[in-house]
Amino acid sequence: MVAHSKSSGVGPELALAAEFPEPTHEQWQAQVQKVLQRSGLIGEHPAGPVEDVLATTTYDGITVHPLYTAGAGEPGVPGLAPFVRGSRAQGNVAEGWDVRQRHEHPDAAEANREILADLYNGVSSLWLRLGRGGLAVEDLADALEGVHLDMIGVALDAGADFTAAAEAFLALADEQGVRGSALRGNLGADPLGWQARTGQPGDRAGAVALAERCTAFPELKALVVDGLPYHGAGGSDAQELGCSLAAATTYLRWLTEAGLDVDTAAGLLEFRYAATADQFLTIAKLRAARRLWEQVTRSCGAAEQARGQVQHAVTSPAMLTRRDPWVNMLRTTIASFAAGVGGAQAVTTLPFDAAIGLPDAFARRIARNTQALLLEESHLAQVIDPAGGSYYVESLTDELAKAAWAWFQRIEAAGGLPAALESGLISSELAATWEQRRTAIAHRRDAITGVSEFPNLDEAPLERETAPEQPGGGLPVHRYAEDFERLRDAADAQPSRPTVFLATLGPLAAHNARASFARNLFAAGGIECTDAGATESTEDVLAAYAGAPVVCLCSSDKVYAERAAETAEALKRAGAQQMLLAGKPSEIDGVDGFVFAGCDALAVLTDVHDQLGVRR
Repeated sequence: MVAHSKSSGVGPELALAAEFPEPTHEQWQAQVQKVLQRSGLIGEHPAGPVEDVLATTTYDGITVHPLYTAGAGEPGVPGLAPFVRGSRAQGNVAEGWDVRQRHEHPDAAEANREILADLYNGVSSLWLRLGRGGLAVEDLADALEGVHLDMIGVALDAGADFTAAAEAFLALADEQGVRGSALRGNLGADPLGWQARTGQPGDRAGAVALAERCTAFPELKALVVDGLPYHGAGGSDAQELGCSLAAATTYLRWLTEAGLDVDTAAGLLEFRYAATADQFLTIAKLRAARRLWEQVTRSCGAAEQARGQVQHAVTSPAMLTRRDPWVNMLRTTIASFAAGVGGAQAVTTLPFDAAIGLPDAFARRIARNTQALLLEESHLAQVIDPAGGSYYVESLTDELAKAAWAWFQRIEAAGGLPAALESGLISSELAATWEQRRTAIAHRRDAITGVSEFPNLDEAPLERETAPEQPGGGLPVHRYAEDFERLRDAADAQPSRPTVFLATLGPLAAHNARASFARNLFAAGGIECTDAGATESTEDVLAAYAGAPVVCLCSSDKVYAERAAETAEALKRAGAQQMLLAGKPSEIDGVDGFVFAGCDALAVLTDVHDQLGVRR
């Protein structure tokens, strides 16, 4: 295809690149093959397409290719079925998405101060945790002192206490004289979410009764379909989508069996999804979710205008770290970006210290300003579905929707979500995905910056007020960094920093790359490294050795062949108990193990902790 540039004045048309032939996919493949062969990743005669070497696979088994040259069909337009490009024709262009911040401080006065600070500085709606794990329901009015409920949306999250929380909220609105048509937000009934989190059955009758009452408030949702319990248990994107779709389908059944028509029932639901630092998967997930919900509601006979999905995206709690928590600002920025581009109507950016305890004022400010920047400076909401038309995003949306639909059908075949939760189907499948993810994290294929990669041993731990304990007993709640952070905690609790000696062989140019790699790996376990510096002989290494039980040889393969075995044996005679080598496994006398890119770093660090006597 030839690009043309037309001048606004007189003169001939300028044809850009017209003198160049159109490149082909085969030419690109040939260029890739040359690069991969020079790097040693493929041989002279590759067995399949050369780009397959660069492909990766998601936890849903979706292959992500390095180049896409075609999409997956026509995604439609915003506001019309299948709603892939957005549930509303106007998207978020008019006013931006809803900036919704979470509040869970158990003290009503402090919660009120935080709420007002957020509202005065750009937040447009509130997400309130009430009951167990948050503010007492009876303190709701005090926490919302000074909040005009006809101007601010409120999403309640009260677990098993959703009926009492809704009654308190509606009573407060009545006291303020707020018209029912002015109330917006969500009353937060989610019996299946409660079952997923606690293992206890939720209040179906209460949820149905609340939904029936909520029909008098056109902008107020009664039920939330929360995907976070499945995401937090380690689930994949398709598993989160399939579980939420099964929950929503169950809620539709309950409400229509109680006498509500399907259009009304569908309009009482709001969906909550996790937004992660994998921006493309997050964008595709939100787009796929709308397509899937349209498919379900269309099958149920809903009118087209009732099939659009209302989405609340929350930056993933699972991706947040307690170590080097400042990096969480970057993670949540990317996730919030993806949530906005993906078309969520409401976005919650969790504060960077949310994994440590109750966020402080600075963390809350950064969280809300993240969204302010995306909306007011990056202008993300000015274009509806800006990722639409991308070959990659369209293909990923399609494949993710198919994977989620297959999982949804398995849940339905098992009797629906309540039965699948009770039977253990959900927990076993999520646990299997978590183990895959955990293995990838342990091998650092899934890097966690500041934790498994580039950790800061000198960081001062942040201290925060302890957050209320959340109800549990059902699906587990994981954070991706938890295994590495346990090792860091154990190392930091020792009287002195655990230390490994890097036996650097040869000049700096020979050993620096592998010594830097080893230093970074050991720091992920809270282990400090000392090194011998540039050395010319085994005697130079021994002169720098101070008796550390664990030693790691670091140099080039050429120097290893000349000096590794001799140095390893000499260091063991000098007191070294474990001899590691930075490099791919090979036969070298005196070496007990190897550290290399792709090794099980968690297992290596655990073993080194044991050798150094670190208690866990």
